[in-house]
Amino acid sequence: MNPETELEIRTPAQFKALAHPFRHRLLFALGSGPATISQLASGLGAAKGTVAHHLKVLTEAGMVRTAHTRQVRGGTEQYHERAFRRLTGETADAGATSALFGAVAEELAGDPDALLHLRHLRLTPAQAERLRATLDALVGEAEEAGADQPRYGILVSLYRHGHPAQPGPSGR
Repeated sequence: MNPETELEIRTPAQFKALAHPFRHRLLFALGSGPATISQLASGLGAAKGTVAHHLKVLTEAGMVRTAHTRQVRGGTEQYHERAFRRLTGETADAGATSALFGAVAEELAGDPDALLHLRHLRLTPAQAERLRATLDALVGEAEEAGADQPRYGILVSLYRHGHPAQPGPSGR
């Protein structure tokens, strides 16, 4: 799989892989480029064994792969990379969603300039579809700057608030 591609979350293994916040942190870290277990452990402040375990789960789910290897002091060093550029999912999984928001919350907490909006709107199905298409195109068409530029995270979601068959507070 080309790392410039989109990966749609569909399989139980993928949902399981995303159900742990540390795996999201690994995926975020690998967004900078290929890295070894030692580099990831150092950057994330985690034990190498923890990193290796979670990388294995992500690899088995098809979300991480070996980018290349390098011979060092009689051994082989593996560099891991994300197997996708963009992650999408049509089906919501509560555990995976909670883990994702937990990992994003950690990133937001460290950025005093982060932008976060939550707004509920009343939309017709046609308006919701237009908004969804616009947001999807905006994120999909964003161009990457050079490797020497800072990285930014984008989390976009459009969801139906509450159950569509439930009347509002006024009974309508």
